[in-house]
Amino acid sequence: MKITEQTVSNYIFSNYPNDSTHFSQKGHEQVVYFQDEATGLQAIVAIHDTTLGPAVGGLRFFEYQDERDALKDVLRLSRGMTYKSSIAGLDFGGGKAVLMKKKGMELTEALLRKYGTFIERLGGDYITAPDYNTTMEHMVDIAKSTRHVIGLPVTLGGSGDPSEHTAYGVYIAMKATAKKTFGTDSLAGKKIGIAGIGKVGYSLAKLLCQEQAIVYVTDICSKRLQAITEVCKVEVVAAERLYSWPLDIYAPCALGATLNSATIPMLNCSIVVGSANNQLADQDRDGKLLLKRGIIYAPDFLANAGGLINAVTELEPKSQDLVKKRIELLYIICLDVLDKAAKTFRPTQEVAQEIAIARIQSIKNAQLGR
Repeated sequence: MKITEQTVSNYIFSNYPNDSTHFSQKGHEQVVYFQDEATGLQAIVAIHDTTLGPAVGGLRFFEYQDERDALKDVLRLSRGMTYKSSIAGLDFGGGKAVLMKKKGMELTEALLRKYGTFIERLGGDYITAPDYNTTMEHMVDIAKSTRHVIGLPVTLGGSGDPSEHTAYGVYIAMKATAKKTFGTDSLAGKKIGIAGIGKVGYSLAKLLCQEQAIVYVTDICSKRLQAITEVCKVEVVAAERLYSWPLDIYAPCALGATLNSATIPMLNCSIVVGSANNQLADQDRDGKLLLKRGIIYAPDFLANAGGLINAVTELEPKSQDLVKKRIELLYIICLDVLDKAAKTFRPTQEVAQEIAIARIQSIKNAQLGR
């Protein structure tokens, strides 16, 4: 992979124009590599599309195998953010940042401030937010160096923790897919398996238990499982068994790419709806595998849009009542996607992407006076 570098001050700015496999084929506007020797920071920011507005996306802190693996992840995630914002009717583009974690590495204030300095230099084209392994508290440190950050605590004028809003959006998408599949959107008595009881999975389990669903959970962290069993009537299932557990709905709520050619044949459910990003390891192949198996799939970037809908209120202030109503509109959008997919015998992911892209293209055409 050829990397063109331009040294500016004490950081490196890198573009990836010649990486046709990972960059040009996905249509990204800009990919930037940041590093800072003093703090150990190594980050990649991908700006996919800014037609609808500045790119918004979280900062993921993860231990990647290598830089190419990190690049692949940030490109997939940023593209998903473009689709998410567009299909949810938001006036923002899609972007993402990954911060490469090394063993024993911590997110210090110095590192986060340096990251904020780099984000500020992008001039507002990218707005950063919390994501996997980053929190509201981390955003507070980042905000000391840049204006272009959301996901701050309510006490500091921010939108607060997005996890409950993300979970609510997944819950709404579940009700829409249940309506399409079972003829009713009631989840009472439905067997639902949640893979991943982080903040979103935890909130989702509580919502489902309140509706008297039968909930099964799994997670690699025993403390998370213990925490949810103390507040909800759930059954803990081993991670490797949940795929084939007899369920109505399977909910992937951890990392992405868990739905693939090995796991999809194991599924014993009618519906897949979860909060994880990029749930399909191969967008084309795995969407068709689910369709072939007769499993209805709510596209991840649609089902998990609730957190983004809430977070951007820091940029376009709205009351919590309006935020809730905006998230509940995902029900109608989801039904529209499911109906169009059923009529054309195509994967729902493909249909949802077309809807998202069509909105962006219509704005581009208007700007060009077509």
